[in-house]
Amino acid sequence: LADDGITAAELISGKEGLTYNDFLILPGYIDFTSAEVSLSSPISKNLSLNTPLVSSPMDTVTESRMAIAMALMGGIGIIHHNCTAEFQADEVRKVKKFEQGFILDPIVLSCSHTINDVKKVKELYGFSGVAITDTGKIGGKLMGMVTARDIDFIDNFGQNITEVMTPREKLITGSHGISLKEANRVLQASKKGKLPIVNENDELVGLISRTDLKKNRDHPNASKDSNKQLLVGAAISTHEKDKARLELLVQAGVDVVILDSSQGNSIYQINMIKFIKERWQGEV
Repeated sequence: LADDGITAAELISGKEGLTYNDFLILPGYIDFTSAEVSLSSPISKNLSLNTPLVSSPMDTVTESRMAIAMALMGGIGIIHHNCTAEFQADEVRKVKKFEQGFILDPIVLSCSHTINDVKKVKELYGFSGVAITDTGKIGGKLMGMVTARDIDFIDNFGQNITEVMTPREKLITGSHGISLKEANRVLQASKKGKLPIVNENDELVGLISRTDLKKNRDHPNASKDSNKQLLVGAAISTHEKDKARLELLVQAGVDVVILDSSQGNSIYQINMIKFIKERWQGEV
């Protein structure tokens, strides 16, 4: 075999610069099928990617749409920082809300809201299925649900949400503590788009969505965190002001932070890394 070429280790151990046209990869003996090959690769001590592909934090490359596509295929997208901190955090939030298991921080409205408020949710987050509670917040008493079907043919956007929502007594719900597998079974049997999860006081504590079941079926290799949300990264600079940017990114649920810098051997990179490790202690 040595007469036929050199090993990969020998190839990259030299000082010469190489391009793809400078060498050929020779096939070798195998005793397994391609279906048995795993490309899973760690991107950090705590996170792995099913497909070792990362999209660049450039404003012409990665925002939420690209990051979602990358994560669904098993990789990860790094949201660029050529924007305001608020915009970047919103892009991260869009990725984290795209696919979930139990949705523990759902968008919630109150009985005083209007159809126009539901339209705004659709514009911001891409969905219209919204739980209604007495407080307009998670933890409030469940009053009903509004979906796209309830508002599709209504022209009066100022109409109160209670006039079109499905009231609590007609909703199928899951009890707090239900397993994700059982909740998905109930959702499938109900043929509804959303399944509210309530506690013993009938207070909303979470949701699961039918669209997430479909996404999970269609993208079995998607990169996800422990909450079944897609993985997403974000870039920051080494400037002092980006410490506040990082705070917003962590609040939005970012999984990986990349230092976007022209070089990696200056005191500025070292200081920012020290700050991140001390402030977040391995959380990102």
